[in-house]
Amino acid sequence: MSRIKETFNKLKNKNAKALAGFITAGDPTIEGSLAIASEMFDNGLDILELGVPFSDPTADGDVIQRSSARALMAGANLSKIIQMTAKLREKYNQPIIIFSYLNPIYRYGYERFIREAIEAGADGLLAVDMPIEESEDFKSIRNKHSSQEDFALIKLAAPTTNEARLETICRAGEGFIYMINRVGITGTGGLDPESVAKHARQIKQHTDLPVCMGFGISSPEDAEKIAFAGEGIVVGSLFEKTIEKNLDKGKEVYSKQVGETVRAMKAPLR
Repeated sequence: MSRIKETFNKLKNKNAKALAGFITAGDPTIEGSLAIASEMFDNGLDILELGVPFSDPTADGDVIQRSSARALMAGANLSKIIQMTAKLREKYNQPIIIFSYLNPIYRYGYERFIREAIEAGADGLLAVDMPIEESEDFKSIRNKHSSQEDFALIKLAAPTTNEARLETICRAGEGFIYMINRVGITGTGGLDPESVAKHARQIKQHTDLPVCMGFGISSPEDAEKIAFAGEGIVVGSLFEKTIEKNLDKGKEVYSKQVGETVRAMKAPLR
């Protein structure tokens, strides 16, 4: 059984929800990111989304844009992020998803990326701007090295997606569906629990995969308000904001602060 499936099964048995956490890999340094990810796992994170920094984002808010800029300035690249995945896998068994725009993966080469990511112990890819039509090429290469159970191609569903397209996305999705809570960019504000629940119900009509809801979740109260609608939540900007606020205090402080934020966000999901 895949690590993703096993994680959701265990949480379901405990009547709990998943906390998936996004950080920009290499922010502020690769060593700093390793310390942060370790603290996140140690404090209850269920799934890590390891973000590949990108210079031309389309959906990321200003907090994540600044974190990408810091990571790129520090020399983060896809090869180092795959190595970072392998390092984390030496100690942790929680799922690790590589989260990227398509361009870095395409330039690296699908075959090379898939082979190296699987060898490093990654559990899947979420490429935010990969069209469904491009997914089939990616999957056919993935299938030569692994199965969807072991390296899932995770898909996003936006509130603006029409019913026919939603059905196609759900059919193509693997691992879990990342449900975007609202129109706009990552960060705080704009959460409407009723709309979130309605969108989650709509997705569940087309798939049995777990649904994790992201965008706009910035406090334990936000998590508590919407967690009932799916199988988990995704938090990113809050963690990056915590890193940014504590940058000048050093690795030990900012990593511990993120760990404490994870513990607070996980509490209402248990």
